[in-house]
Amino acid sequence: MRSIFIGIYAYLALFLAPAVIAAPLQTGLDRLVATDFAALKGKKVGLITNPTGVDRQLRSTVDIFAASKAIRLVSLFGPEHGLRGDHSAGDKVADSIDPVTQLPVHSLYGSQRKPTATMLAGLDALVFDIQDIGVRSYTYIATLGLAMEAAAENGVEFVVLDRPNPLGGLRIEGPLPADGRTSFVAPYPIPYVHGLTVGELATLINESGWLAGGLRAKLTVIPMRGWRRNMTFEATGLPWVPSSPHIPQAATAALYPATGIIGELSPSMIGIGYTLPFGVMAATNLDAETFANSIRALKLPGVQVRPLYFIPYYSNGSGRRHGGVQIYLNLSEVRSLSLLQFQIMEVLIRQSPEANPFVLHTDRLDMFDKVVADPAIRVAFAQRWSAADVEPLWTDRKSTRLNSSHRSLSRMPSSA
Repeated sequence: MRSIFIGIYAYLALFLAPAVIAAPLQTGLDRLVATDFAALKGKKVGLITNPTGVDRQLRSTVDIFAASKAIRLVSLFGPEHGLRGDHSAGDKVADSIDPVTQLPVHSLYGSQRKPTATMLAGLDALVFDIQDIGVRSYTYIATLGLAMEAAAENGVEFVVLDRPNPLGGLRIEGPLPADGRTSFVAPYPIPYVHGLTVGELATLINESGWLAGGLRAKLTVIPMRGWRRNMTFEATGLPWVPSSPHIPQAATAALYPATGIIGELSPSMIGIGYTLPFGVMAATNLDAETFANSIRALKLPGVQVRPLYFIPYYSNGSGRRHGGVQIYLNLSEVRSLSLLQFQIMEVLIRQSPEANPFVLHTDRLDMFDKVVADPAIRVAFAQRWSAADVEPLWTDRKSTRLNSSHRSLSRMPSSA
């Protein structure tokens, strides 16, 4: 499976390499509109999107599609957090009628996570336009795959409007899921930080035969123009729309893989419930100054911290004073975003063993394992509460070889 994964990367790199184009960057949506919807002209369309589906002028994909005379927008589909982004993480979202367009909204994070034949009846094409953040546990890519699978089963074309990976296209970190550990937060055998855009990932899923029964969708990716793999999101010049309630800024997308796994044990430890989601590491009754100085002593490239005290407004630590650090990252220098949380957690447990979230929150260990997609990671860390025991597993499973080869491949279908 790992050799297949590398081979597909090579396939994408060789056959879908981008031309060198000057800024400004155009997303798949921008390019579709520029052609007056040529790829969809005359078709009845369903649209999977959320608030991140916007053009450079912040006009909603829903509104753009609804106003187009080249297509007929028939129905809308919403992922986790809903079509309009008004639901919290994990909340079930019901089907509804969109108050703006009066079109039916089919929830893909409620009683169904995969479009049904009834939902797709009468559609010529199902379009996906959502900004992802480049991390395996972020559920939009699971929705992508299930929707593509449903389209393949029902003879509906599947169209992806590509968008940048805010972590860039060169960073690959973490193990592949262990055998039998796939789930909605680990849907495919890809590293935790995968380095792909949604268009690239859709192509990889389709070409790898990862859809049920080895189905192949009739897939069209509308690529970006002007995106390069070494781009930060800021370098794209695009406006950032919160991709979910706790990812309000593009910088938060980089913090998500740096703290989010530990946050499965105790959300308040990473700033969920305060103004800095995913941007801190903290615990109750922790001396923030000592903690910050100990982390600084590690001399982690690209990582700076400052002491911080706060009281979460909600979440599991609501109303209790936390001490910890706010985390600042220089993406071009950080060696491993996703290992950082284990390195910082090692310092925290050494300083304050009574704050160990693996001991305090045993009811959340299953969710931790589910997100990591390999219980061996937790077992290794618990031996000595040492990041050094996690690192061989985190960088094995061919992930480091993918990481080194990715830089030489480094051209994928996302830019043309």
